[in-house]
Amino acid sequence: MRAQAAASGRSWRIWVRRVHLWLGLSVGLLFVVIGLTGSALVFYVGIDEALHPEAHSDARAPAPGWSSPVWDRALATGRAAGFDPAGRWSFEVTGEGGAIPARYYPPSAPGAAHSPRQMLWFSPDGGRIVRVAPWGGYLMSWIYELHMQLLAGDMGLQIVGWSGVAMLFLLATGVIAWWPRGSWAKALAFKRRATPIRRLRDLHKLTGVGSALLLMIITATGVILALPSVKAAVLAPLPVPEPRSSGGIGTPISLHQALGVARAAIPDARLVFIDVPGDGGQPYRFRLQVSGDPHARFPGSYVFVDRHTARVVAVQDVRSGGIGTAINAWVRPLHDGSVGGLPMRIVAVLIGFAPTLLAATGFLHWRRRVRKRGDRNDVAAT
Repeated sequence: MRAQAAASGRSWRIWVRRVHLWLGLSVGLLFVVIGLTGSALVFYVGIDEALHPEAHSDARAPAPGWSSPVWDRALATGRAAGFDPAGRWSFEVTGEGGAIPARYYPPSAPGAAHSPRQMLWFSPDGGRIVRVAPWGGYLMSWIYELHMQLLAGDMGLQIVGWSGVAMLFLLATGVIAWWPRGSWAKALAFKRRATPIRRLRDLHKLTGVGSALLLMIITATGVILALPSVKAAVLAPLPVPEPRSSGGIGTPISLHQALGVARAAIPDARLVFIDVPGDGGQPYRFRLQVSGDPHARFPGSYVFVDRHTARVVAVQDVRSGGIGTAINAWVRPLHDGSVGGLPMRIVAVLIGFAPTLLAATGFLHWRRRVRKRGDRNDVAAT
């Protein structure tokens, strides 16, 4: 009876190892690409500033905030530069001095593909544009598109998302195949004096065991970011409101005035993004970080202010959104490592190299086994 149970256990582990091998050979290279590009993106803002010093931030300089006249000045500067007034503007409030990053989204006809957005950096006073570059047209944005969409648009996003599900199974089967039946010390040992094929196996298993949990977290959160339908089904977070303005005529209120109205709606919030629509029927949108929201750069709270009546037309506060919204707020900071500050971001960079080491050691170990099996067959044939 014991012999039958042992044989069944071995058969089950062999099946798990085969699934792990097949998944590694099919999605391993994609895992490597996503891991390496993810490591580069952990510090992509800093790297981009180092490559383009004319648009650097300055933590020592005064930072424009809620009541600064800089935002109206930067908007006027951008519109005067010849950009289509029907396009949308988004100004990032970094909390630092120096250049002001912004995004410009050109208008597109209904049903037509969206035109690539333009990235702009304004001088600290908002009076000059110091840098303009199309998204995807400079190194760090190209790496971002490769990481998120494989440079293939919405289809690439789907491939990355569903391949991430396969990667989760790859990681899970690796842990199951390794899980010790006896001594943990033996299972975690690295035998320096063993044969090369055994050393490859030990290096593969120790890399996998050491990085599996964090890789699973990063991969699972990446799947949620890449597949909005999965996020909606699993978490059901509050959708971002899409209110309309009153449709009034005349000159819209200034950003300075609208910011005052938005600040009064959620007084304890930190201003993060200022979105200015091109369509007169849409309100100003202000993206805010409230206490308890873990992501400083892409938080989940919003205030919408009518551009003609200066009234608040919608408010979304993540603190009133329920458990799904609360979990969703943690997805991005867990994915990019920003949740733990600099130490966790460094860990995220290192973890991004783990798929490369796992793929290399796993492939070499498999090739050596195949070659060794072929040599045995040749000997048997002679």
